This record gives sequence, structure tokens and C-alpha cells, in this order.
Amino acid sequence: MTNFNPENKAVLDEMLLGNPLVRAGKMFGFPAYYAGDKLCICLYEEGVGVKLPEKTAADLLADDPNVIPFRPMGRNTMRAWVQINVSRSEDYQRYEPVFEESIRHVLTLQGKR
Repeated sequence: MTNFNPENKAVLDEMLLGNPLVRAGKMFGFPAYYAGDKLCICLYEEGVGVKLPEKTAADLLADDPNVIPFRPMGRNTMRAWVQINVSRSEDYQRYEPVFEESIRHVLTLQGKR
């Protein structure tokens, strides 16, 4: 089993779990966050995987050096997912608008928003 950074989890818990639309869960045994019934954000190794609209994902991949394609457990790239890697856990706070977009997007896909 690959590990995750518990400091990243503490920062994301603080940002996300106060939102009544988000609940904690697991993905492949890793801490994760769900909007409605669907996964939207997850911790993986030293980074955070995020499901986004395809255009947003493509823009982040093109413009942000902290963003790479999300390939959990050596699998193929997950469509419309990115992985954000920062050197300090608190730097995830500047990605709060990205996390909020993920939550809205996943709820919209479920017809819940």
C-alpha cells in the first residue's frame, strides 16, 4: 500500500469537512472526499487527486507546474482528473477554489446542483 501525507489530510479536512455537501470517505484505502455519492478529491502519495471539468483540468495541466495527470496505482491517466503536488501542505489552501469547483462539478454530474 502506498502512503499519503497526513499533513495534507489535516489541511484538506480543515478546508473541506466544514462544507455540508462534502463527506469523508476512502478511495483505494486512501482518505477521500465525496460530494453526494461521488468521489471528487482524494489524497494519494504526496499529492491530492481532483476531479474537474475537462477544460479546467487541461488548463491546470498546461499552466500550473504543481499539477500532473492523475495516475493512481500505476494505472492509465484518469480523464478529467489531475494531481496537485506542493512542497508544503499549507500551500493546498491556495487551491481552495479548485477544490470548490470540483465539488460543484461532481454534484452537477449527479444532478444535485
